[in-house]
Amino acid sequence: MANFKYKAINALGEDISGEMEADSIAQAQGMLASQGNIPKEVKLLHDDSPLSTGLISFFNKVPMPDIILFTKQLRTMLRAGIPILQIFTIVAEQSPNSALKKALESIGQDVQEGETLYGAFQKQSHIFSKLYCGLINAGEVSGTMPQVLDRITYILDHEYKVGRDIKAALAYPKMVVFALSGAFFFLLTFVIPKFITVFNKAGLELPLPTKICLFMYHGLENYWAIMLIAAIAIFVGIKTYCKTEQGAIAKDQFLVRLPILGPLFIKSAMSRFASILAILLSSGVNALSAFEILAETIGNAAIANEFNNMSDKMEEGLGISEPLRASKFFPPMVVNMISIGEESGSIEDMLKQIASHYDEEVEYTVSGLAEAIGPVLIVVLAVVVGFFALSIFLPMWDLTKLVHH
Repeated sequence: MANFKYKAINALGEDISGEMEADSIAQAQGMLASQGNIPKEVKLLHDDSPLSTGLISFFNKVPMPDIILFTKQLRTMLRAGIPILQIFTIVAEQSPNSALKKALESIGQDVQEGETLYGAFQKQSHIFSKLYCGLINAGEVSGTMPQVLDRITYILDHEYKVGRDIKAALAYPKMVVFALSGAFFFLLTFVIPKFITVFNKAGLELPLPTKICLFMYHGLENYWAIMLIAAIAIFVGIKTYCKTEQGAIAKDQFLVRLPILGPLFIKSAMSRFASILAILLSSGVNALSAFEILAETIGNAAIANEFNNMSDKMEEGLGISEPLRASKFFPPMVVNMISIGEESGSIEDMLKQIASHYDEEVEYTVSGLAEAIGPVLIVVLAVVVGFFALSIFLPMWDLTKLVHH
């Protein structure tokens, strides 16, 4: 027995919502219908607490290549006409990952008991993302599952490669920042204090950089425990805030405004937006429902919030391009191409072209990421080294003049 969240229309034509217990989504829908209600949406209610989510993610970690391999196997077998229950038996036996194997066995069991494929995948949301489940739903509703699995494979493969390339590009900057932090701590706690002792014995008036170093040293020496607790509290507070709806929006708005990484996040979101929308529209999903799915799967809370605000404008018959034009995140090229697609009746082709363009843009931006970050690191390194050099050599210069006199 599981808990489900539902939205329905009652006998009076009013929208109702709530929670109920059932063995499956199909059973929950049947229970609502037996009460004289028309089900609109039934979703499995998950325990989304940070602790439970973190524990589930930790103990059920499935590498992305394993999920991509499973998706390819599912697509191939569906095209070969193998029954869905037999497919899950085969792929579960072949899965090298125990967590994925268990999830596939559960999906097969749920489908056998009458659950929809989408509902069965939703129950394994700790392994399969909202995007994955949303596209499975679109493929199941439209009867175009092999084609949808093709696009899921492409999206997962592309995003995995981009993520891997970003990690590789940031490896050197991370190493430099780590080494710089270590050098900063060492100079502040071991080198500067010894020089300051010499300067004080000589009765020198310390210059401003040296006074700043002395202030930081005394703060670190006397209040390190308070500073550590404050840092942990701030970190936990920010993490907790970012898990809220407003916090997630604020975080993603900040990320897209970053000088170097911001454009990359925008391009990646545009690629995902165009890819998913093209799949949904070609699968027969209407624009309003497509944007509801996009809001959950775009991977950016700030853009998802814009989608939620667009619903009213789309209901007024303004199409897709006009509501997008009012958004601050969508470049003019995207809006104009969608507008042309709407006018010519080729919006799906336009979206595929947009997705292809931004896929290439993302790859190009990632390839130049290390080169773009390099100058920033050099400036930071110069500032830190220059600051400590002034802290030591300015009073040393005064000490030299004092000795000569």
